[in-house]
Amino acid sequence: MTAYDAIVLAGGAAKRLGGADKPAVRVGGRALLDRVLAACADAATTVVVGGRRPTTRAVTWTREEPQGGGPLAALGAGVRHTSAERVLVLSADLPFLRENTVEALLAAAGHGDRDGALCVDQDGRDQPLVAVYRAEPLRRELALLATEHGGLARLPLRLLTHELDLARVEAGPLASFDCDTWEDIATARARIREHGTVLDEWITAVKNELGIELDVDTGVLLDLARDAAHGVARPAAPLTTFLVGYAAAKASDGGGGPEAVAEAARKATALALRWADETETP
Repeated sequence: MTAYDAIVLAGGAAKRLGGADKPAVRVGGRALLDRVLAACADAATTVVVGGRRPTTRAVTWTREEPQGGGPLAALGAGVRHTSAERVLVLSADLPFLRENTVEALLAAAGHGDRDGALCVDQDGRDQPLVAVYRAEPLRRELALLATEHGGLARLPLRLLTHELDLARVEAGPLASFDCDTWEDIATARARIREHGTVLDEWITAVKNELGIELDVDTGVLLDLARDAAHGVARPAAPLTTFLVGYAAAKASDGGGGPEAVAEAARKATALALRWADETETP
């Protein structure tokens, strides 16, 4: 992936949330800020502009001047802590942002001499806080705006984006979905629990909670659980999958790579099938 730094804007008064600490609001058991940080985990440096709070990974903290001065002031504060040629800029309230959207923005920003790339939502509206900017024109335009207006506080983002040559990226329908109201939060929480996504969301949440960075074939583990439940007894399913994880961790000296999980699951599945055969064979 192209080298980049990330700036996550986590300030603001969240007036439509009654002043709640919006970046800390949980969707699918994870803080909105942590969900955004997971999407840009490959950033060389990640700067969060806002009040300090616990996060699942280390970041650089800074504040805009004055506090509550708006997104351009926050960008001006954040960019001082970056050094990469490309800067990913995100708001902290994007529950469905994924790595593939970040990759698409980086790819689009790398074509030709464009100044960057931003997401376009389903209604065709630009999303300048789901974007990648080349650092040099970003710094230049921020400096020009600050000089012209005596600072960046409370200036609209369009003053920046109108001066930059930006590619448009049509990402997934939810990539730029942001949570401004409690209704938005409720919608996001409901979508997380939809049948087609709930399992992946749950596994991701558990891995984040336990500090595990491991990609496993969940289908293999579900098949194992099914075979253990049907061939032995229902309580055997969770106990067997736990033992598979424990064995995989031991086999890889604590690293627990995907290959070790797959091998342990294969052995346990074979055992469960042999166990079932004994009950069916006279």
